Amino acid sequence: MPNLKDLKNRIASVKSTRKITKAMQMVAAAKLRRAQDAAEMARPYAERFTAVMSKLAASVGDAENAPRLLSGTGKDDVQLLVVMTAERGLCGGFNSNIARLARIEIEKLKAEGKTVKILTVGKKGRDALKRDHADLYIDHVDMSDVRNVGYADAQKIAKNVLDRFDNGEFDVAKIFFSEFENVVTQKPTIQQVIPFDVPETDEDDSDTFYDFEPGEEEILRDLLPRGVAMAIFSGLLENGASEQGARMSAMDNATRNAGEMIDKLTIEYNRSRQAVITNELIEIISGAEAL
Repeated sequence: MPNLKDLKNRIASVKSTRKITKAMQMVAAAKLRRAQDAAEMARPYAERFTAVMSKLAASVGDAENAPRLLSGTGKDDVQLLVVMTAERGLCGGFNSNIARLARIEIEKLKAEGKTVKILTVGKKGRDALKRDHADLYIDHVDMSDVRNVGYADAQKIAKNVLDRFDNGEFDVAKIFFSEFENVVTQKPTIQQVIPFDVPETDEDDSDTFYDFEPGEEEILRDLLPRGVAMAIFSGLLENGASEQGARMSAMDNATRNAGEMIDKLTIEYNRSRQAVITNELIEIISGAEAL
């Protein structure tokens, strides 16, 4: 049974921890607002951009002069997985959920006989995947010095990926990130960026005629690299909001748990103190009766 001094030290230690977790929760809440606004403001642009790209891609179809970023290399033997996570921990299952999704995809591709290459963005994803798949790593992007993610940061990552594609290092590229839904829900997501995956649209354009100037192929050659950068930028913004939401929730739970532990330790301390006082009274009374 711990003595009174040990219990008192533990209570003081847990109280200090609770102050830290509470402060981190408040900081995450402040950052979440900005990150959530940035992610939500980027969504309409990304959706409209994808819709335009889809119309252009549908117009080009399987033409021989279609850009390689749209038509691909004609095979999918080598696949590049761009795993985007946070630089810091203490955010619940945010990083581990993205890493788990990447592991599932890696095992699936390897079972199909594909060659897998990994490019990580964020230290936590690199640390999580390097334990089992160190031989698949080709590069890492350090974002520790970036406070507010900008489009220029996404462009650097996109240039890295596009240069490797031009050099014939892979056939298919996919990005992994966490889509922000709310403070307690973040959805790990896979998105194919090379070749461009034409999504199905709900819009009825049967009565609408589009005339592109210059031609669709030329427009796509200019827009497709921007589309890769835009997809990466959207993923980074979604990750930023998801990270802060997960950290806020995790720190709130930690603060509550610390409060419960303090209550239990205080009860244990009071009981131990009462037992010590009772023993001292018994010794005094026994000594007095002996006299």
